[in-house]
Amino acid sequence: MLTELVVRDLGVIDELSLVLGEGMTAVTGETGAGKTLIVGAIDLLTGGRADASLVRPGADEAEIEGRFVHGDEELVVRRVIPRDGRSRVYLNGRLATVAALSEHGADLVDLHGQHAHQSLLKGPVQRAALDRFGAIDTSALAELLDDLRSVDADLAELGGDERARAREIDLLQHQLDEIEAAGITGPDEDERLDREEDLLADATAHREAAATTRSLLDADGAAAGALAQALAAVEGRAPFDDLAVRLRSVMAEVSDLAAEVRDRAEGIDDDPERLATLRERRAMLRELRRKYGDDLADAEAFAAESAERLAELRSHDERAAALDARRAELLARLDEEQARVRAARVAAAPRLAAAVEEHLAGLAMAGARLEVEVEGVAGDDVVFLLAANAGHDPQALAKVASGGELARTMLALRLVLSAGPPTLVFDEVDAGIGGAAATMVGSSLAALADTHQVLVVTHLAQVAAVADHHVAISKRAVGGETVSAATLLDRDSRVTEVSRMLSGSPDSDAAREHAIELLAAGRS
Repeated sequence: MLTELVVRDLGVIDELSLVLGEGMTAVTGETGAGKTLIVGAIDLLTGGRADASLVRPGADEAEIEGRFVHGDEELVVRRVIPRDGRSRVYLNGRLATVAALSEHGADLVDLHGQHAHQSLLKGPVQRAALDRFGAIDTSALAELLDDLRSVDADLAELGGDERARAREIDLLQHQLDEIEAAGITGPDEDERLDREEDLLADATAHREAAATTRSLLDADGAAAGALAQALAAVEGRAPFDDLAVRLRSVMAEVSDLAAEVRDRAEGIDDDPERLATLRERRAMLRELRRKYGDDLADAEAFAAESAERLAELRSHDERAAALDARRAELLARLDEEQARVRAARVAAAPRLAAAVEEHLAGLAMAGARLEVEVEGVAGDDVVFLLAANAGHDPQALAKVASGGELARTMLALRLVLSAGPPTLVFDEVDAGIGGAAATMVGSSLAALADTHQVLVVTHLAQVAAVADHHVAISKRAVGGETVSAATLLDRDSRVTEVSRMLSGSPDSDAAREHAIELLAAGRS
């Protein structure tokens, strides 16, 4: 629901602020006061085309703001139209595109009148309206179409080119054979081989280092001799008893180190053949990493994926046959379901047309004829056609010339369909009518306001009188310029405005009495 509307520097509007409520709001005023600019402002808030000519003379830009509330959700829309440059859109304070605004606007407001973007002019919306009116369940059809798209995608992924499939099988098999022939013993094999190669490559130097170390540490070595001399110097001397104990421990540790160095040196073989084999193995593993991943774990994962893809390709014929059978089954069911939905739409179309025509008769369009055309295998192509006058050929609603006739047709459709965006705006709905037809239009709008917020720009007192709220647009001269203002009327002010609408003279006693009578009837 549109709860607030602020307009600045748009046409003759200097600054205008409205707080709008539920139910029906009538917008009235003298010709040229700016009533239609209110509709234009709402049109801009829902993605309508911005034109620099709309900017008020003397202003640099026009600005429109609207607050929409739906349950606990709130959306603030701001549209800025500069005299020079492109318009700007803000949704809840953040820059947005006009396309994004149009998407939101389609769910928030529907404009009925001379505005071309109203939703019921669009084919998909007309089809949905027919389905809703006829209680036509299309869920099974949608599910079948989704299933068919899924099967087609599986068939496309499976691949239908036998030669391409054979080439892929050969390549995958070659890659898999190469990885399997390598016999990788684990993701860390290359690291283990690196350590072993380092050991073998320096075997002689390792043994020489061990011999040097052992010669210094064994019993006849310099280190052992020096320790023995140190122990002999302090042993038996009371101040150094603890140091003598530590020296004996060090001597034992040195002896153990000498033995361990000897054992390790004996385990190091100088094996040129093993070294060559290691280097060849490591080169092969590097080549695998170059082709199949950063490390051996990647190569092993590639092999697993290749094996899975090979199994898929080699079972292609069986899987393709199963998918083809599934597709044939879905197509058969789809044909049946499309025929069922089409028949239901064809049956519902004249009933919808008759229901709308019944309302049109009371809206000063007694000779109008509505047709609902249904085409396509499932009746997907739905078009609403209107002959506004007897003897005329029906045309698509989007081509109906008269704004008033189109608006009344939309009103009749809304009365029949009841669904739609929460806020409905009608402009020119009462163009060219009066008397009983005007009363019927007012009653119809009031009925629609039971389920929607309805804003109607009207020049008919019978329509304004049934509104829950009444906004009067007035104009005045300020500094040589004409500016408009909007006023939410109280009861007494409504009597004055309705009197003006009835007679052109708000001070006429007869007009005031008639206005009071109309407003009383409207409240009842």
